Amino acid sequence: MGKTIIGIVGSYRKGGINDQVTDAILKTVQQEGAQTEKIYLIDKHIEFCTNCRVCTQDDRRKIRGTCVLDDDMNELLSKIDHADGLILASPVNFYNVTAITKRFIERLIVYAYWPWGKRSIPQQRIKKTNKKAIIITSSACPAFVGRILMPGTLKLLKSAARIVGARVVKSLYFGNVCSTPKQKLSEKQLQKARSAARLL
Repeated sequence: MGKTIIGIVGSYRKGGINDQVTDAILKTVQQEGAQTEKIYLIDKHIEFCTNCRVCTQDDRRKIRGTCVLDDDMNELLSKIDHADGLILASPVNFYNVTAITKRFIERLIVYAYWPWGKRSIPQQRIKKTNKKAIIITSSACPAFVGRILMPGTLKLLKSAARIVGARVVKSLYFGNVCSTPKQKLSEKQLQKARSAARLL
């Protein structure tokens, strides 16, 4: 049985650069025998984390705590738990991930153990797995400039991958992506995505 790879897209527009890159990666791993699924965060009902910390009190041997909120997040987290690989994609919006991506990431606190009375920082429940991740972002500025001046998006996506137990094997930053309303990936950019896919 092939691996399961899930792509999670935090863009507000379907068909944009992040979506195209995710598609290229998923198509490549499909050709290698993987089972794939793409999830748009805008299509999911995800409530804001209330910082109640109930989930962080659960038995630390569990891979994640139980959230008190009743929405689509639990189903999404179950898919992440059972996946062999992840793609986390969000464009840069005002120097960081989109708001819907940030909402999703904040809910990943369920993967932390942080009992009341402890002054230390939250402890990661999952120490090590074989799960791999590719993180993707894009912005209007050149990629090398974005990596220097706006590193927040890749940094936060990397943290999100790490908390769910995934090791980032490639980070992709696509720059100069706002030259047309419906910009398409170049063949060189597609090849970059396909090459990254093989690392999963």
